[in-house]
Amino acid sequence: MKERIVITGVGLTCPLGNNLGEFRQNLLAGKSGITNQEIRHMGKVAMGRCNFDETLYQSKKMRKRGTRAGAIAIYCANEALKSAGLEMSKLDPSQVGVYLGVTEHGNVETENEIHELYNVHNMDVSLWSHHHNPRTVANNPAGEVTLNLKITGPHYTIGAACAAGNLGPIQGAQMLALGEVDVALAGGVSESTGTFGIFAAFASQGALGHHEDPNLATRPLDKNRNGIVVSEGGCVYVLERLSDALKRGAKIYGEIAGHHCNSDAADFVLPLTERQVECMSKAIKRAGLTPQDIDLVNMHATGTPMGDVQECEAVGGLFGSSPNTKINCTKGFIGHAMGAAGALELAGNLGSFEDGLIHGCHGIQELDPKCALPTLVIGEPVRATVNTILSNSFGMLGINSALIVKKYQP
Repeated sequence: MKERIVITGVGLTCPLGNNLGEFRQNLLAGKSGITNQEIRHMGKVAMGRCNFDETLYQSKKMRKRGTRAGAIAIYCANEALKSAGLEMSKLDPSQVGVYLGVTEHGNVETENEIHELYNVHNMDVSLWSHHHNPRTVANNPAGEVTLNLKITGPHYTIGAACAAGNLGPIQGAQMLALGEVDVALAGGVSESTGTFGIFAAFASQGALGHHEDPNLATRPLDKNRNGIVVSEGGCVYVLERLSDALKRGAKIYGEIAGHHCNSDAADFVLPLTERQVECMSKAIKRAGLTPQDIDLVNMHATGTPMGDVQECEAVGGLFGSSPNTKINCTKGFIGHAMGAAGALELAGNLGSFEDGLIHGCHGIQELDPKCALPTLVIGEPVRATVNTILSNSFGMLGINSALIVKKYQP
C-alpha cells in the first residue's frame, strides 16, 4: 500500500467482555466464556453468548425494528469511535465507510418468525412481520450502523464464511488506500447463537463440540477435541490513513502491514493445507517480510479433528524453522464467533504489542501429537517481544484469509 493504514479505535463485544480491556484481561487470566444454554429443539448446548446493553446506543424502538447482528454492530461501531476519540458530528459523514464481515445473516429473525407462524399465529401469514425484508437483507448489520450514526458513505457486508472477520478490515484498508473514504469502520459480526439451525447442522456433521464441562466443550488442538462451539460477537475497528491519524494525535493500536485472501477450489467443507500455506505466504510477501519476521501467529483452530491438523501442517510447514515465532489460538476461550472470529481474535492479541505477553491456548489437556508445534503457547501466558502478528481465518467453500498487523513504528 502506498498509504500506511493504521488502527486507531477498537470496539467489541464477545463472551469474555464488552471492551478490549476486559477481553484482554480475561484472555491473560485463562478464563472461559462458554456456558450451557437452552436452544429451541436442541436442549442444553454449549455456546458463547455476549452480555452487552443493546440499547446503550439505540432506542428500544429501533432495536425492536432491527436485528441482533445489527445491535452488535451498532454497539461495536459506537465503542470503536469512542475508543478512537472521534465524534461523528465532527466528521464528514459521506467520507466514512462501513465494511463488516458476516458468515450468514437473517437466520435468527426468520426462524423466530416461522416459529410464531406455526405456533402462535396459526399459519396466518398476514401476521408475518413487515420488518422481515430489511432485517434479512445481506447488508443489514452495516446498514443499521449507518442509520444509527447518520453515515452517508458506503456500507456493505462481506460474506466470506468464517474468513469474514479478516475481510472486513482488509476491505476497509483497501478503500482508505484508494482514497474512497477517510475513516473506515471495519470488522465482523455474528448473531449465530440465536438460531438452532447452525447448531443442528454442525451436530448432523458430527462437528458440534460437547463436554460435560462447558469450559471444555471446545478444545482446539487437544487430542480429544470433538468439534466447534458456536459463539456470537462482534469487533469493529476504526481504520485511518497514518497521515490523518498523526494529524489529530490519535493513539495507534497497530498498522495493517499485509493481507491475502484465496480459495481452495477443492471441497465444500474440508480445508486444504496447500492453499493455506499459499495464503499466509502471500500476505507475508505483501508486507515485505519473511516468516522469520512474524512474532505471533494466531491460528484459526476451530476444534474440528481434521481442520486443526490441516492448519497445523500449514503453520508448521511455514514457520517450523522460525524459533521465535510463537503460536496461539483463541476459540478455546470464546468459541467460534463465525463472521466476527477473525476481527475478535486479532483484537485479543493486539495487547501483546504493549504488554509483551502472549496468551496461551485454552482447554488443551492432552496435546494432539499431530498438532504439536514447537512454539505453541499452552496454558499460562509467556513473555516475548511482539512486533508483528499474523492472524488466520478460514471458511467453508474453501475461502482463506491472512491478516498481518505490526506494531506502529514512526
